[in-house]
Amino acid sequence: MTTYKTVDKNRSALQGGNSTDCDVAIIGAGPYGLSLGAHLKAKGLSVIVFGEPMEFWGSKMPEGMLLRSPRVASNLSDPGNVFTLEAYEQASKIEPCAPLPLDTFVAYGRWFRHQLGEDVDPRNVSSVHRDSSGFRLVLVDGSEIQARRVVVAAGIGRFKKKPAVFEALPPTHLSHCYDGRSVSRFAKQRVAVIGAGQSALESAALLHEAGAEVELIIRRPELRWIGQHQWLHHMGPISSMLYSSHDVGPAGISRLVAYPRLNALIPLKLRDKVRTRAVKPGGSRWLPDRLKNVKTTTGSSVRKTGMASDEIALTLDDGTERRVDHVLLGTGYRVDISAYEFLPAQLVRQIQQFDGYPKLTRGFQCSVPGLHFIGATAARSFGPLLYFVAGTEFASREFVRNL
Repeated sequence: MTTYKTVDKNRSALQGGNSTDCDVAIIGAGPYGLSLGAHLKAKGLSVIVFGEPMEFWGSKMPEGMLLRSPRVASNLSDPGNVFTLEAYEQASKIEPCAPLPLDTFVAYGRWFRHQLGEDVDPRNVSSVHRDSSGFRLVLVDGSEIQARRVVVAAGIGRFKKKPAVFEALPPTHLSHCYDGRSVSRFAKQRVAVIGAGQSALESAALLHEAGAEVELIIRRPELRWIGQHQWLHHMGPISSMLYSSHDVGPAGISRLVAYPRLNALIPLKLRDKVRTRAVKPGGSRWLPDRLKNVKTTTGSSVRKTGMASDEIALTLDDGTERRVDHVLLGTGYRVDISAYEFLPAQLVRQIQQFDGYPKLTRGFQCSVPGLHFIGATAARSFGPLLYFVAGTEFASREFVRNL
């Protein structure tokens, strides 16, 4: 077996009778994986974070994107709150700005990564297997790593939602907002953007600014804007009672979302209502001006698709037809842990789930002892804060507290 590093057994707080390469293996080097790695390292545990740091954010999100989250909610988490966004900007002599550009956030995450040193391994994990001493991870190059615990922090890249009506379109003419950075390649093309959430609306704006002829098609009767009642945020102590600094969800719900442990105690049906209300599709308040010259069709859905020569023919539910060169889906994602290719089907069947989300207990542990999930996959158990970067602090501290 080829190992990545040798662990000092005296330092390994979870060490038992069997040899392991690390106490905790974290699959995914995005905001959640990097943050948890920093907290575990500070506790003296041996940890390896697998994956290219910030790979999804750096290569799969639209170029020129701005973060929806406020600056204060865009920090990764470390135990001393030393490696903040502001610390990175000062160290890099970058002028702070809001909203936060995607490129700045990606660079910040990769700067944060360096505090983990050799504990980040850019190789990907191809499969995870349970054994007598914990878990055996097989990497893409065939190497194997033995770990006492495994934390899945692999993000949403595998969860892209593609409505069935678009399944037959060729990949040359259909893409998802999470498929790649470049929007300039669509210059002078006719592009239909499907969806009413932040990803769809911002993609439509970016495409328009890149010179594409864009039509935004949404099922809702009108566009919805997040934070349109700004006066509610300027009422002193009253505003603090209505909104948390994370700014996830409308007045009141925002406060509830800020307490994931409380969310976990709420009955599932009510918890789901809070979750869906908090992440209801909408766009940031800095988008309307950028979309005023973008054709928008509301209250309509695509009912039929087909190819006509090298064009896409879209038939809407009102019977009208569109001819476009490309369709961009801003239809979000649907969590389904079986889509993680590194989780064998046999292992997935042992994980208790509700609709693709793992059922998690304290410390984010699923029904398989020693296997944990953080990030979006934990949102059904602990609430919608786990969909956002702001949830990295709670996730990291909760995991360490219950280890």
